[in-house]
Amino acid sequence: MNKTIRIGTRDSELALWQAHTVEKKLNDLGYTTEIIAVKSAGDIILDKPLYELGITGIFTKTLDIAMINGQVDIAVHSMKDVPTALPKGIVQAAVLERANEKDILVYKGSDDFYHENATIATGSLRRQALWLNRFPHHTTVDLRGNVNTRLQKLQDNNWNGAIFAAAGLERLNLKPENHIDLDWMIPAPAQGAMVVVSMQNDDYCTQAVAKLNHFHTEICTKIERDFLKKLEGGCTAPIGALAEIIVNDIRFTGVLCSLDGKEKINIEKTIAIDHYHDFGSECAVEILENGGEKVMDKIRKDLNK
Repeated sequence: MNKTIRIGTRDSELALWQAHTVEKKLNDLGYTTEIIAVKSAGDIILDKPLYELGITGIFTKTLDIAMINGQVDIAVHSMKDVPTALPKGIVQAAVLERANEKDILVYKGSDDFYHENATIATGSLRRQALWLNRFPHHTTVDLRGNVNTRLQKLQDNNWNGAIFAAAGLERLNLKPENHIDLDWMIPAPAQGAMVVVSMQNDDYCTQAVAKLNHFHTEICTKIERDFLKKLEGGCTAPIGALAEIIVNDIRFTGVLCSLDGKEKINIEKTIAIDHYHDFGSECAVEILENGGEKVMDKIRKDLNK
């Protein structure tokens, strides 16, 4: 059998870059491919914060439907956008080697504004909460759109800066000189990683894509997403997680924040790499037992107001 693998992707510049990256890797292995781009609801509805849309997987659902309907065979996603529970019949076929997982601040003018009443733009509840935790005297505003749109909005508005994922800007060669690496900001679970999903009953595509899997990235993103799944309980919340493999150990850092940034619960743990299977969930339970349950209850109430 030698069929053409139809690669589904969103039609943003970054999503297409990711799809072409996967396409090249499959072509190099001898597979024939075709890219099919679709527009997701998350790319169309830009006048509301993501958490207000109330759609789990808003950036992935359109591609899920295209796969289930047989319009595409596989789909490429930024892994941080993918719900922790995949739709029935769709499986994770490969996680590619992770790029830069950090958040960065792109600023205008001087970078010496931390002590002023600055305004920082971000569409992420996590980035918003962690920023306010560190700079409670600042104001945050919502920022939606693809990378190019958000960079332009930063220029067009009277904001001091905006927070971006470093990987997205680096992949598109758009990372400006006027940026600061936010080493203190714990990234979103699976930030910087790309995932490819396929239909469970499609052995040809699933086996082809599996050859692209990077095992260490798969382990780390599993831990981070297990942490997220255990904490969230179906609720969008300011949650950060990063697992790193250091020789034969895994070091994990996780955080849960209240929406206003006033409450923050951290966890840092290291285990042997062999014990990674339930590590993320175990760390989430520790957070919940250490005051996280009350924080999550408050987040649910605040988001449902």
